[in-house]
Amino acid sequence: MLVHVGHTPLGSPEDRAFYLPLAFDADLAAVEAALPLLRGAVVGLVTTAQHAHLLPAAAELLAAHGIEARIGGPTPRTPLPGQVLGCSFGAARETGADEILFLGTGVFHPLGVALATRARVIACDPYRGTAEEVDPDRLLRRRFALIERARSAATIGILLSTKSGQRREELARRLAALAPERTVVVALEEVTPDALTNLGCEAFVNTACPRLAYDDAARFPVPVLAPAEFEVAVGARAWDDYAVDECE
Repeated sequence: MLVHVGHTPLGSPEDRAFYLPLAFDADLAAVEAALPLLRGAVVGLVTTAQHAHLLPAAAELLAAHGIEARIGGPTPRTPLPGQVLGCSFGAARETGADEILFLGTGVFHPLGVALATRARVIACDPYRGTAEEVDPDRLLRRRFALIERARSAATIGILLSTKSGQRREELARRLAALAPERTVVVALEEVTPDALTNLGCEAFVNTACPRLAYDDAARFPVPVLAPAEFEVAVGARAWDDYAVDECE
């Protein structure tokens, strides 16, 4: 039995995991700080599981300033309204808004929202009480550089995780079929730099947790691409059709 503190249930009941919710309270100064940055009268409102209980109050604050807040979800992977994960931004897309407020810390989630929705995203940090627009261009430039490095790789490993909730075998097989002459499917439980050493691959494609390719890119000695990035590298997708990796 695994006791998981802080996130909502993910996966099947057979996982033998007990999920213990953990909510973090904060005032809404960050939402107020975002008001001067907004350009329209309609915004989407998303957050992580720890702050989902704050969204109704945030929506009321926005309404008091004449701004309609749309909260998407729940979705199959995010059971709380307005909740997003690093691998699932369905609730953000459901808002249909051209501007989205993300309530939470860090830039990974709001960058993912921006890439998944193509909307303008304002990140509201509930602990610092600050708000700022996120710019995905810098991340995209780094990802494009990795794609260019991977184009000439003689052997590319398609990473297939055996972990529950991360095993995307159909995706791995489909990607391998795009370049069968230079791909090999590598099945492993834990994707780490050490696990990939001495496999003879000059690049990898990640089908496990999507965050591995984005968050941990600097840890790997060779390019680790997301599925859509591999499709760009082999000519199966145009760069203009870039898509962030999600487990839906």
